[in-house]
Amino acid sequence: MEALKTQLRLLKLSSMVDGLELRNKHALENQISYLEFLELLVEDEVVRRQANGYHTRLRESKLNSQKVLDTYDFSFQPELDKRMIHELASCRFITQKNNIILMGKPGVGKTHLANAIGLEAVKKGMKVLFVHTNEMMEKLYSSRADGSYRYTMQKYLKPDLLILDELGFKKMPQYGMDDFFEIIRHRYETGSLIVTTNRNFEDWGTLFGDKVMASAIIDRIVHHAVIVKVTGSSYRVKNLLEVQEIFRNEEKQPAKRGRPRKDGDQNDSSDQDERFENE
Repeated sequence: MEALKTQLRLLKLSSMVDGLELRNKHALENQISYLEFLELLVEDEVVRRQANGYHTRLRESKLNSQKVLDTYDFSFQPELDKRMIHELASCRFITQKNNIILMGKPGVGKTHLANAIGLEAVKKGMKVLFVHTNEMMEKLYSSRADGSYRYTMQKYLKPDLLILDELGFKKMPQYGMDDFFEIIRHRYETGSLIVTTNRNFEDWGTLFGDKVMASAIIDRIVHHAVIVKVTGSSYRVKNLLEVQEIFRNEEKQPAKRGRPRKDGDQNDSSDQDERFENE
């Protein structure tokens, strides 16, 4: 058996090595066929590799594993089509090389939705990368100085799904416009995007400082895209109001009543403290 384990290690079949003795014992006790025995060993290896692959993809995606679809409060965004969101979470748009644009004012949950859809894609074996838009521009710009530009650019072109968060939160830096256009151009009909933005399309000309460039970018993003407008109130404002309500309720609570302590009680207490210190 040790010789077989050595050969399995050479083939990098670590799960087969770990489960070999247990599976062999099970096969002898239950008199299963050689083929069934082999199927069990292969199944162990597949399960281990799938689990390892998922954790690797999740780590590399930079997604927040806590922001899942189940924790999104659809009741706070009643105008949002829940069925459409669940359809997008099926990730068929990725296999079709389509895009999603999540529009709405800050705090309405655009990033949460993008993150949740990204997690579903990771579960389905797809490569995902979540990045703040301006952070991506800064990394591409600095990569020119250290000679890693080509490698950095490929980092944003390779994933099946690239999530660009908070486009429009800050004005696009002038040095990053060409790089941003190159990413959109190269991913057009070859890879999917999710873009979250607090700006309407008519504002993108000001955002990019170039209406022609903005038009070219919008044209490529929107051509095969689902546009989701999240029009509800801000979750952060909601949480703030809830906290303020708690404080208001506490302030309305009547003061606790109690019998005032008599001088004799105070003296007794002082005498006891003094005796304790002396002891």
